[in-house]
Amino acid sequence: MSGKVWFVGAGPGAEDLLTLRGARVLSEADVVVWAASLVNREVLRHVRPGAEIVESSGLPLERMRGIYARAAREGLAVARVHSGDPGLYGAVQEQIELCEELGLEWEMVPGVSSLGAAAAALGRELTVPEISQSVILTRRAHRTPMPEGESIAGFAAHGTTMAIFLSAARPRELQRELLEGGYGPDTPCAVVYRASWPDEAVIRCRLKELARSIREAGITRTALILVGPALGAGGTRSHLYSPHFSHSYRRAEKGGDGPA
Repeated sequence: MSGKVWFVGAGPGAEDLLTLRGARVLSEADVVVWAASLVNREVLRHVRPGAEIVESSGLPLERMRGIYARAAREGLAVARVHSGDPGLYGAVQEQIELCEELGLEWEMVPGVSSLGAAAAALGRELTVPEISQSVILTRRAHRTPMPEGESIAGFAAHGTTMAIFLSAARPRELQRELLEGGYGPDTPCAVVYRASWPDEAVIRCRLKELARSIREAGITRTALILVGPALGAGGTRSHLYSPHFSHSYRRAEKGGDGPA
């Protein structure tokens, strides 16, 4: 591990949701860059003694350039720790481009997304047979504008499960857009605040109550908002475990109570 940047997904919050690969990279890195505002401090216990630790909450990309340039010049291994999975809203693409500009090797280490942690907190499968077999991951336009053709209302028209990141600050506008897009007022919703952290909070409500529920809880950030019929559905069954369904490991049986 020399002259290389590793973009490490630290997971949604709980220290033990860091992957084994992520822990190994942290234990071998010369420099560890992490954001105290987003990443659990406990992940730093994997960092080896003597490694340089840089807190990045206040660092713009231009300051990160200096760290990466030094890594290229001195042959250092850098672990850049991101919350959740770096492939989702990780602001990692611009850093990858910077590494390539500097001639610095890089690699991504996947992490557990807050989406998985939120589903676990709810105890729900987000893809329910015959109800919702798709999940749309998106956000509202705020500081970063949305591309043409991508809007909350447009995605809501599909009627499937939607996971909305980085959008708790303006819940009234969000609720309005979801309703305008086609979700009914009684569509099940959930707000998971700081999924997997010790102070995790879960709010369940109907869409018509979403804005009020978020406001009353005082939530403005670090929350994932889930909307869709799968959040309240049950009673359907996957063909995967049906005795009537054949696959490469099992032949269909005659009779049984599963779907044909």
